[in-house]
Amino acid sequence: MSTSISSVSLRVRGYHLDGYGHVNNARYLEFMEEGRWAFFDDHPRLINQLHKAGRAFVVVNLNIDYRAAAVQNDDLRIMTGIVDVGERSAICHHRIVRQDGVLVAQADLTFVLLDMKANKAAPIEGDVREVLNGLVVDKSTFLA
Repeated sequence: MSTSISSVSLRVRGYHLDGYGHVNNARYLEFMEEGRWAFFDDHPRLINQLHKAGRAFVVVNLNIDYRAAAVQNDDLRIMTGIVDVGERSAICHHRIVRQDGVLVAQADLTFVLLDMKANKAAPIEGDVREVLNGLVVDKSTFLA
């Protein structure tokens, strides 16, 4: 797996479950956010460039494909990486896999960079663009 992809593991706990005994769909959003924080931890240059540029990472769209149920005590691996960088937005891909290798969910999350002073979306440019472009991987890399 590429060093541009971050991976974090977590165990499904009882409080993650819904009335049917499997992980509630909304909990996957939290799992993916955990993956994004791990991504920032693994790529401190990115977060440093964002802060230096006065930019914040803001989610504007999320498309999730739920594939299999996860239940209490399942160990999940959340993989996170950047798969596309455009002029004003970029796409972060998440892949959640159960310990037996079954794909539980995957998602494409579109984000923009918020100019913190102007409080509006800003173009992806300069050092931030350079760092993001250096992290881009093909989705097929998540399968390696």
